[in-house]
Amino acid sequence: MSSPGLLLLVLLLAPLPLQPSLLPPPDTPEGKAAITGLILSALERATSFLKKRLPEINLDGVVGFRVLEVQLKGIQEKWAWDPRLQPLSLRAGKLAEKLGPLLHRSIFHLQLSDPKYLREFQPTIESGFWKLPRAWTHTNASMVYPTFEPQDSFSEERSDLCLVQLLGTRADGSQPCRLSDFCRTLMTRPGCSGYCLSHQLLFFLVARMRGCTKGLFRQSQRYMNLFCANMMDLNRRAEAIGYAYQTRDLFMENIMLCGIGGFSDFYKLRWLEAILSWQKLQEGCFGRPAAEDEELPKAINYQHHFLRRVKRRDKQFTGLIRKTAPGTSAERTEYRELISEVLQE
Repeated sequence: MSSPGLLLLVLLLAPLPLQPSLLPPPDTPEGKAAITGLILSALERATSFLKKRLPEINLDGVVGFRVLEVQLKGIQEKWAWDPRLQPLSLRAGKLAEKLGPLLHRSIFHLQLSDPKYLREFQPTIESGFWKLPRAWTHTNASMVYPTFEPQDSFSEERSDLCLVQLLGTRADGSQPCRLSDFCRTLMTRPGCSGYCLSHQLLFFLVARMRGCTKGLFRQSQRYMNLFCANMMDLNRRAEAIGYAYQTRDLFMENIMLCGIGGFSDFYKLRWLEAILSWQKLQEGCFGRPAAEDEELPKAINYQHHFLRRVKRRDKQFTGLIRKTAPGTSAERTEYRELISEVLQE
């Protein structure tokens, strides 16, 4: 699933409006400290899990490490001078220090397992690429699409080609921020949902981090507003069906990406509470729940209407707490076959 670093961004926001939740309100130092303690404990368990599975971590895991590192440092700096929050600031700093060696080791394993993919996306795992938002905004519900287009024409391979072109890491030595007509059409096509939609947002996020500001990228904020409005709609649909297991990856991915994009309404206490409850305390990972059979009918319906029906690559960009690659691949194959059977009935 997506990076647990997304949980930390909620602590960098201005006080959130109170919402129904079992968590303490974050508008007091005591409440903020209590929530931070819960989040840091979850991140420490997750980091321990990943340390044990470094050879199996793919590129999206390394990207997640980088995003988490940036957020931990942001917390450390923000609270360093507040006596009431200094212990948590130090704790965040220690966790950030642990990530440095883990990053180097995980990159070493990537060089052995997938050197071409690593070279193409090298900028995204470099220190300083990912940055916290400088300003915050909210989604606009009036921008939600009335209908969704069929998504069979979208593929992650094509998306990756556009990202590599954008990053300027092609073998021909091309410069960053280039945009072909094909990629312009693919990344601005209206009516996308699910992972098609999150990849469109990812494209404009990478453009922002890369410093692309000319041509189409003058309108980056407008497209990000559009995409995150629809991603918020999908997250609310996932919440309405009880966070069925097969919706959680996309649910967390949407929070992470739109959070990095500066949309503060993705940080809801009830969503944070739900995400924290999904972690297996002993292992530290976010795995399949015990009552999975009860969730499958809801997940199938959600997948049929709102998610892509083509197989995604294992190397997604937005994951940190993700099950190991072999388990994820087998699980997706099993689920895809189940959906096919249902659709044929």
